[in-house]
Amino acid sequence: MESNNKSETNSIVTPAANGWALMPILIFLVLYLGNGIFFECIRPIEGEMGFYIISVVVAFGVALIAAFFQNRKLSFDEKIHLCAQGIGDDNITIMLFIFLLSGAFSGIAGKAGGAVSTANMLLNIIPPGFAEMGLFIIACLISMAMGTSVGTITVLVPIATTVAQNGGFSIPMCVGTVVGGAMFGDNLSFISDTTIAATKTQGVQMSDKFRTNIKTALPSAILTLMVILFLSLNSESAPMENFEYNPWLAAPYFAVLILALLGVNVFAVLMIGIVLYLGAGLLLGSLDYVSAFSAMGSGTAGMFETMIVTVLVASISALMKAGGGFAAILEFIKKRATGKRGGMAGIGLLTAFLDIATANNTVAIVIAAPIAKEISDEYDVSGRVTASLLDTCSCIAQGIIPYGAQLLIASSLSGISSIEIIPWLFYPFILLIFVVASIIRAK
Repeated sequence: MESNNKSETNSIVTPAANGWALMPILIFLVLYLGNGIFFECIRPIEGEMGFYIISVVVAFGVALIAAFFQNRKLSFDEKIHLCAQGIGDDNITIMLFIFLLSGAFSGIAGKAGGAVSTANMLLNIIPPGFAEMGLFIIACLISMAMGTSVGTITVLVPIATTVAQNGGFSIPMCVGTVVGGAMFGDNLSFISDTTIAATKTQGVQMSDKFRTNIKTALPSAILTLMVILFLSLNSESAPMENFEYNPWLAAPYFAVLILALLGVNVFAVLMIGIVLYLGAGLLLGSLDYVSAFSAMGSGTAGMFETMIVTVLVASISALMKAGGGFAAILEFIKKRATGKRGGMAGIGLLTAFLDIATANNTVAIVIAAPIAKEISDEYDVSGRVTASLLDTCSCIAQGIIPYGAQLLIASSLSGISSIEIIPWLFYPFILLIFVVASIIRAK
């Protein structure tokens, strides 16, 4: 009896390649991407974002049901056990807990007024003629501290629009500059859900991924600043108004950023950040007992969809892997890619494609991660490089697609179309060039 169980387990661990096992992902793409395109481009609904009409949770739920109908060699109970193993993975559990803490931190920091104070303080320091460069730097810093590009864009785009109007700058350029900086910080932040997902699924330290990631992100950011500076010097600017801020509300963000860069455990960083904002908000009167805990509750609630998607994708991935889906992807890549460069290119293209399909960089990473792990093992790509590619390629795609949350929110807050912003997204396009160059140089 024991030997039968072992042989059954081995057959699950090393299944034969079977492309049909990937059907749940195709079903998800048809439901989510198909409906998104229909309601965004063909029959838009006023006041609604097309890609958010059909819930990503519902689409993945249907995909999971489809996965259960496949692989008749396994009983229903065995499939449930596979799902439980996928969900119960140490890295998935850590990821879920960090998502909760990250949500609580974002909630209380936003309610206390920390992001606005930080942005306004930095704007007052930067000379008017360099306001566009300043917006990029501010977006980079705030996104790294907040760990969210959407949150950064929500805070900064109204400020960027005001800066553009008061200073005589191009609104699309100022907004595009903010979006680029937000993607830089989201890509590198230690408390970003993309970083958490990329590192934990590959079993690597965040500091290792950061050191690998910075080699492409920092040069891209510097070149972006040079482009912005060149364009700024060739345009006239008017004096800007002074923005109000409280340095004590900005200080916790810088503390969190410094602690993260020093390599302090992400749980400790987030808890310290929550305590600092709780203290600062209560002392300065921007928070009271009720609003502080309500904000933390709202912040964690905002992470529920990401957490549910993580659970669903972990389950679907386990079933697809057992059915030979991952083996089929590896077989496909082996026929078309050779060596380490081919493996890296496969990981990058897979992640970018899934982000374009799902319009969500965290979801794309969670789906691609187990397949990327298989590819990295096969082609001898280190875990930190794989994590960096997952995070970077998803952020590049997410920062460019006009139907992603980042550009849709930036568009609605600034009063311009998302298509108008795309030509001014210097950072994502420059980062793409550096990533391609890093793959070509890989040995």
